[in-house]
Amino acid sequence: QVQLVESGGGLVQPGGSLKLSCAASGSFSSIYTMRWYRQFPGRQRELVASHGYVGPPYYPDSKKGRVIISRKNDKNTVSLQMIDRKPEDAAVYYCNVDIKGSENARSYWGQGPKVTGPS
Repeated sequence: QVQLVESGGGLVQPGGSLKLSCAASGSFSSIYTMRWYRQFPGRQRELVASHGYVGPPYYPDSKKGRVIISRKNDKNTVSLQMIDRKPEDAAVYYCNVDIKGSENARSYWGQGPKVTGPS
């Protein structure tokens, strides 16, 4: 069974930096695209960054210069570094990974570490 375990999050002061990590474990043959989403109360999840198995990472225009996504294929991990944390960054952050296990590839979600701080 595939699991995504996230770490990081917590209280971050405005202007501070934050790093979230996500590790895939279990039985699988391939990991494809790895992503970070975030969700505000009462709203849909929004993409923060994504990184394919090869090639450069992708950032929505609103996130460019504010976050850095990186992955280590040999360790099956993806991390998200947030720079210059702003009050509006307080949300629940989820990693999302496309993984091929015993069947066809499917999308898995982490449990979502919460990033909080003074508004």
